[in-house]
Amino acid sequence: MISQLIKWDQWLFSQINSHLTNPWLDMVLPYLRNSVFWTPLYLFLIVFFPMNFKKKGWWWVLVFICTVALTDMISSRLFKEYFERLRPCNDPALVGHMRLLLKNCSGGFSFTSSHAANHFGMAAFFYYSTRSFLKHWSFLAFAWAFVICYAQVYVGVHYPLDILGGALIGLGVGTLTALFFNKMFGFIIFGKEPTT
Repeated sequence: MISQLIKWDQWLFSQINSHLTNPWLDMVLPYLRNSVFWTPLYLFLIVFFPMNFKKKGWWWVLVFICTVALTDMISSRLFKEYFERLRPCNDPALVGHMRLLLKNCSGGFSFTSSHAANHFGMAAFFYYSTRSFLKHWSFLAFAWAFVICYAQVYVGVHYPLDILGGALIGLGVGTLTALFFNKMFGFIIFGKEPTT
C-alpha cells in the first residue's frame, strides 16, 4: 500500500515537473514559490488590518503571525524530522529524470512541505477571519496558496504528497486559529454570531 502510494506520488511529480511544462511557467513559477516575492502582500496586510480595525487589527496580525509559526514548527520539527524523506532534487534515484528550476536544491527533508503548511495556514486563517466582510473574495486566499504549492512541485523541490500533508496541517491550524480569533474578538464564526 505505502509503496504503491509512493509510486503514484513519484509518477504525479514527474508529470508536473517534467511533462506538463512550458517556458512561461518555467520563468514565472520559481518567483511565485519564493516567500520574498510576496513580502509586499504581507506588509500590506500588516498595515491594512490595524489601520482599518484598530486594536482588533493588531490582534489579527499577531494571530496571523502565530498561525505561520505554528504551521512551520509542526511541519519542520515534527513531520520532517520524523519521516526524513529526501526532496526529489536530492534523491539519487531521480538524477537525470527531473528538472530543478532553482540555483540549488533546498536543504532539509521533504515531508511535509513547510511552504504548503504555512501558506494554507495563512489562507485558512485569512478566509475564516475575513469572510464576514470580504464574502466570497476571501476564498482567493486558497487559490493563492495552491499556486505557490503547485510551484514547489513544478520547480522540483517537493513531491505532491509533501504538499498534501503540509496543506492539511495548514488547514487544520489556520481553521483553529481563526476560530480562536473570531471567538475572542467578536467576528462572525462560520456564518453565526459568536456567543458571549
